Amino acid sequence: MTAQTDTQGSVTTVYKVSGMSCGHCEGSVSGEISGLPGVTSVKAVASTGEVTVVSAAPLTDEEVRAAVDEAGFELVGQA
Repeated sequence: MTAQTDTQGSVTTVYKVSGMSCGHCEGSVSGEISGLPGVTSVKAVASTGEVTVVSAAPLTDEEVRAAVDEAGFELVGQA
């Protein structure tokens, strides 16, 4: 797992998501992942397909995949 814990005890994980092509896509993915319990920050970048998630505890791939699917995109895995 490539998650990193920072000094405040939060966990930062970078995921690869396919299909994002614009700001609306970024907003859709960010919005769905932001709704997961413990998530404090999400930054999606369509040009790289990377989504950086900061959470209070590590998230399972299953819950992130479900959120990305709900937004209409595909979770490739962790970057």
